[in-house]
Amino acid sequence: MKRVFLIVLDSFGIGELPDAALFGDMGANTLKSVSKSRFLKIPNLIKCGLGNIDGVNCIEKTDTPLGIFGKCAELSMGKDTTVGHWEIAGLVSKNPMPTYPNGFDKEIIEEFQQRTGRRVICNKPYSGTDVIRDYGKEHIETGALIVYTSADSVFQIAAHEDYVSIDELYKYCEIAREMLTGKWGVGRVIARPFVGEYPNFTRTSSRRDYSLEPNGITILDALKENNYDVISIGKINDIFAGKGITEKYKTHSNLEGIKATLSIMDKDFCGLCFTNLVDFDMVYGHRNDIDGYAKALSEFDSYLPQLIEKLDKDDLLIITADHGCDPGDASTDHTREYVPLIVLARECKSKNLGTIKSYSIVAKIIKDYFNLDYTSEAFSFLQY
Repeated sequence: MKRVFLIVLDSFGIGELPDAALFGDMGANTLKSVSKSRFLKIPNLIKCGLGNIDGVNCIEKTDTPLGIFGKCAELSMGKDTTVGHWEIAGLVSKNPMPTYPNGFDKEIIEEFQQRTGRRVICNKPYSGTDVIRDYGKEHIETGALIVYTSADSVFQIAAHEDYVSIDELYKYCEIAREMLTGKWGVGRVIARPFVGEYPNFTRTSSRRDYSLEPNGITILDALKENNYDVISIGKINDIFAGKGITEKYKTHSNLEGIKATLSIMDKDFCGLCFTNLVDFDMVYGHRNDIDGYAKALSEFDSYLPQLIEKLDKDDLLIITADHGCDPGDASTDHTREYVPLIVLARECKSKNLGTIKSYSIVAKIIKDYFNLDYTSEAFSFLQY
């Protein structure tokens, strides 16, 4: 019974891509920034070959790496979660999704206000923690919705749970998702509920992402079409708008995601278990928290031996990322970086794949492993 366990360490970049300057990300290197923290302890990732990847010079190498390893470039025009995951699944996005560095167009806001019956405040790029500090009081006093964006293609709606119920907030996000297609087709609409009293507001774990449907066939669709299981852990189901998913498990932290994956490894199924560990990005990268990122990476590393131990003889474990989010960068935005690729199995000969030209190498490995009739334009760039 063949099983693949694919774990995305959300935002774990390992150095700037050659076109990083086009995205304002010269010098970005998430791993290098995190390596400066005294809290980083990742002996198991090092054993797997993370330090042996071409261009990685900030951590130890090993003479006997356990796995197949390399670094992946991004073919898609973007550096966000949606585009990164879609490419991992075989779908290359040639055109960037729309962003709104000056806030959303007047016609978007007017239609959204008309359809929700609520006024909008903010409407500009903002840090998620800063925006509730600066607009939370006005939101409570007026009932207006806090709408904001970032450098990514996102329409985010923040509301206090005591004044706008979770169900109401989700309904407003569904309205926005229905609106934001075509030329307005942002990658994600995100519900950002918060609680507390001014000025000590905190975001809750009831965030929900409403992604644009993938505009093509992914490896998830191919697996499902061929009656394989496709199990989503974390926000994978949201990122793919449910397409190609057969079973889903929501999580509220990296640790929940790791433990859910370990639990699934004890079950009999045939197909893919696809896990996203979002805390690296959401909790630490975007907040420029180097030590927090290091602690989170060390936590994952501490569970890696259990993940490896639970692999059956026909199982694969693939570890990668979807973009960077350098916590040592001047901004709090995602960064255009290479991502690591580590492939492990019970009987696995170590190999350095060097620099791989697309994240879609992951889809290619899965396609070949299950002998699927699936192709992607990115595959013509790939060798392994």
